[in-house]
Amino acid sequence: MRSAIFLCSLALAGALAGGDVISARCAMPTRIARPASSGPVNSDVSGESTKPSSQIIVIGFVGGFVRHDDLVHSGVQLAARLREDYPSGVYINTFENHQGDQAYRAVLQLLDTDHDGALSAEEKRNARVVIYGHSWGGSQTVALANQLKRDGIPVLLTIQVDSVEKSGEDDSVIPANVAQAINFYQSDGLLHGRPAIRAADPARTRILGNFRQDYAAKPIRCDAYPWWGRIFMKSHIEIECDPRVWKQVESLIRSKLPPPTRATSASSSPDRAPETVPRAGDVPPSF
Repeated sequence: MRSAIFLCSLALAGALAGGDVISARCAMPTRIARPASSGPVNSDVSGESTKPSSQIIVIGFVGGFVRHDDLVHSGVQLAARLREDYPSGVYINTFENHQGDQAYRAVLQLLDTDHDGALSAEEKRNARVVIYGHSWGGSQTVALANQLKRDGIPVLLTIQVDSVEKSGEDDSVIPANVAQAINFYQSDGLLHGRPAIRAADPARTRILGNFRQDYAAKPIRCDAYPWWGRIFMKSHIEIECDPRVWKQVESLIRSKLPPPTRATSASSSPDRAPETVPRAGDVPPSF
């Protein structure tokens, strides 16, 4: 239902903006293959210079029909900051939410350290993967985690920001291969995110929390975003450009990374754990 509302909102907004909205479905990959280019990366996934045994993989998914390299959007900005601090040793890339197949192939390629086209038990054990996403990108975050589960590949952390379930996916249940998961959402307006996620196996997955954001009293200015998004998806856009939320997302991701190889950028949070999410009764996770 939320997916249908999202499509209607985008279609209306696209018509008002004079553009076309075209959806795409991702194909399920069946073997390890060199991933198609999907934006700037800081690691060579093709072979010699890549050392996935000591490399963490950070995958971000943007929402709606956002381009993977559109720096207006917080998820893309976050990836750019991380790449500045980790020019090597960490694979960081953002994908459009319909490019789940490309992201999946990229992970398999990076984990295949002996380049034999198949993943050994040891290569799977060495996997250190973090996935985050906003809106449909949040749904794709869980979808990618499920793909990796079917291959027996563990995931360190998943982060969903106002996750909107895509057709044929379930963004509410976190698969057992994920060690930790967290969900940020808002519940106002025509389009709002998944209010709660749960673990398929609570003994194997720790849900760090479901944290609600409220922008009625303290709205967020998102002047760089298209006017139609600010009008028809106001709160959904506000959480996407809320610096408080994305500071916490960044802190969570950095808590899984080694010390940066470059001085931490001024815009990055130096803390290893997220600060309190402003909602009475909610307790932020501790690490």
